[in-house]
Amino acid sequence: MTRLRIVNLALPKTGTTTLTEALRAAGLTVADWKIRPGQSTRNDIPRQHLGKIIYTDYFDSGDPLARLDEFDAVNEMSAVREDRSLWPQTDWGLLSAIQKHHPGVKFVLTRRDPAKAANSMMRWNNLGKRRLPQADIPGLPRGFGQSETELARWMEGHYAFCDRVFQGCDNFHAYDIEDSQAPEKLAAYLGIELPWWGQANVGKVKAEEAN
Repeated sequence: MTRLRIVNLALPKTGTTTLTEALRAAGLTVADWKIRPGQSTRNDIPRQHLGKIIYTDYFDSGDPLARLDEFDAVNEMSAVREDRSLWPQTDWGLLSAIQKHHPGVKFVLTRRDPAKAANSMMRWNNLGKRRLPQADIPGLPRGFGQSETELARWMEGHYAFCDRVFQGCDNFHAYDIEDSQAPEKLAAYLGIELPWWGQANVGKVKAEEAN
């Protein structure tokens, strides 16, 4: 039986924390944004952002998930700060490498209304007001993303990208986080039960995390 591996292609503020909690409640191990101390038996990935690990392994060995074998799911892969802007979910070369090395992988895209997500980004620490406009991001060059309208258009472009590259593929599932049937549809796609589904990370503002 092929091992279940899940990779979420979502952008920030689109229900990624809810997905992490739901998958963990289902008994899966989830890497979310950063490897925290105690989450891995390795000594070379704790405290590193997933994007950094994924890109390092992609260029070192060709397998973006080479050092993430302990995890069933990879969620919130992007990282943006002064010294890095990493967006694996927008990179077809990297995504196709994941599919090549892990043929049983199931890609997921958590969607949220772009206008609502853009508004949330603007209110989340300095994510929308400073970090995104000051970074070079696929689909959102430096200097753009200073308004909710621009952020929403960027998100729409990412959704279109995913729909296009995975058109006709049976290992891709997108769902709207406001769809009342989302957990049932996701569970059917993944072939597992999801005993918990809710709204996580509501109203939280942390200096460390922006997901």
